[in-house]
Amino acid sequence: MGLLDEKVAVITGAGSGMAKASVKVFVREGAKVVAADISGAEQDTAAEVGAGVLPVHCDVTQEADVEAMMATAIKEFGRVDAVLNVAGIADGGPLADLTMEFYDRLMDVDLRGVMLGMKHGIRAMLPTGGGSIINWSSVGGLNGSAYTSVYQAAKHGIIGASKSAAIEYGTQGIRVNTICPGFILTEIMAVGAEDFIPDIASKAALNRAGLPHEVAEVGAFLASDRASFVTGTVIDETRTGGSSAAGPTLRRHPAPRAGGGDAGADPRRRIRAPPPHVGPGLEEAHRPGGGRTGSGQREDRLPLFRE
Repeated sequence: MGLLDEKVAVITGAGSGMAKASVKVFVREGAKVVAADISGAEQDTAAEVGAGVLPVHCDVTQEADVEAMMATAIKEFGRVDAVLNVAGIADGGPLADLTMEFYDRLMDVDLRGVMLGMKHGIRAMLPTGGGSIINWSSVGGLNGSAYTSVYQAAKHGIIGASKSAAIEYGTQGIRVNTICPGFILTEIMAVGAEDFIPDIASKAALNRAGLPHEVAEVGAFLASDRASFVTGTVIDETRTGGSSAAGPTLRRHPAPRAGGGDAGADPRRRIRAPPPHVGPGLEEAHRPGGGRTGSGQREDRLPLFRE
């Protein structure tokens, strides 16, 4: 028997990274999964994983999309037992250069998206006696660092909202927990990593970046009945193997070196400094005041990454 037999899970951001890994782990453990993403890559995830996965296009900033995603899960599988709010982006820049467009974009995806996922996840769970909501925050939700004020405000907000929801709905059988990953080695986050945040992996307790499935396993436990008395908690993966207690600093960085060395080395050792990961289908964004040169090279900007 699997850890999640007969359960139905809704996972956002499922086209890549930790969300895609979560789809794989949940199906392995017996769950049916609605794999949602804005990029179209949810179709690839479903094709790769196979039976038990229903791909759904969803923009988590749009309430109608989130409501429809939950309705689809109920229509196809009869219920919703777990919601994993993984979708998110990271971007940074000097606070003095902050624009409200920049602020709204990050807050809409990173905090509004989670709030909507909780709202409609709770509504879907109440008629069947409850369930488990797992929200993805970040090491940035626990600490502070330069150039990340909006991102960290959103990630701190996820933790606070999750704790409140756990108290509000605990008596109705709904558990709400938060995962705060450190630096996780997703599919394409390794590009230029050594130039981005030097030696960050060496500061981790395990002296390496984490792997997506390692975070997904935590999510599977929290969704399972084995975690039936676990709610309102914050799983700090910066303490259990991720980065140091200091939050990430998004820095100006040179373009990745072409054909970097150690191509055949173990990526968990070779990539010593992974940035937050990038997902497919997400447009590149420039920090306030940044831009591109005529040759198309990046100039004076901080990167946009996908959770």
